[in-house]
Amino acid sequence: MEENRLTMRRARRRKRTRRIVLGFFVFFVLIGAYVVYEYTAGLRNANQNAPGMNESYGDEPFEGSESPEGKTNVLLLGIDQRGDESTRSDTIMIGQYDTDQNKLKLVSLMRDTYVNIPGYGYKKLNAAFALGGPELMRRTIQENFGVDLEYYSIIDFDGFVSIVNTIAPDGVTINVEKDMYYKDGVQTIDLKAGEQTLDGKELLGYARFRNDAYGDLKRVERQQKVLNTLKDEFVSFTGLARLPRALGAIQPYVKTNMGTPAILGFGTDFLIKTPDDIETFTIPKDVGYTNLRVPGEGAVLSHDEEKTKEALQSFLE
Repeated sequence: MEENRLTMRRARRRKRTRRIVLGFFVFFVLIGAYVVYEYTAGLRNANQNAPGMNESYGDEPFEGSESPEGKTNVLLLGIDQRGDESTRSDTIMIGQYDTDQNKLKLVSLMRDTYVNIPGYGYKKLNAAFALGGPELMRRTIQENFGVDLEYYSIIDFDGFVSIVNTIAPDGVTINVEKDMYYKDGVQTIDLKAGEQTLDGKELLGYARFRNDAYGDLKRVERQQKVLNTLKDEFVSFTGLARLPRALGAIQPYVKTNMGTPAILGFGTDFLIKTPDDIETFTIPKDVGYTNLRVPGEGAVLSHDEEKTKEALQSFLE
């Protein structure tokens, strides 16, 4: 009798175990199906509107160097692709993710920083991209600042608009510090001071605005502020649910040498252990500079090269 009861209990446990395993299997199949569907939908919608990243951006392959142990350094470039124009990088950043210390650092390199571009002499930093793509930009940063970069990622600004509208379809709330107005043949920026809820295009305009006495100085601060805000949107519950569609939506606007395993690895680490804040630094503003006018280059930011190099390396240690 006792043996029969034991046999029946074992049978019930096995049955419960099978149900649990089956439940997990069904759950992960559904999650996988959802991710594939959302990613495909985002990609399909993007391909209907995106011109694509058609330029080669320099003939030299990107010869990235391995990052310091436990850290990954990525060159981040934002561009405004306008037909067949020679493209200069409007936004130049170095992102460093330290998986051991769970730290995310972001360096903004002001585009008018006066640097020695290998093979071309002293020019504004953003000229390096137009002259030789991400590889020449990598070499310029390495030779001027002594920072090794392992990966690069180029995003067209239309991609920024697409991913913001996908992650936050109701807009992103941000405090606009003053009225901002600018108009040319391509874009119009018209924002009022105060707390505003901005869609992707408006948020891009806020991040790019520099039509005042501060120029690029305040613009890089706004870019850093926007990225910190978007980080919180990404890791929110609704942001995570929309992430697969956002990844599909941004793909046609991005060019990178990061493979899928690297992206998934860093993405998983970031979502599991999201840093509280993004530590920021700006070159050369946070070190010191002098406004200088150079024939053929116009207004540039001259700086103490050794002091700038030491400060940047110290920040990324």
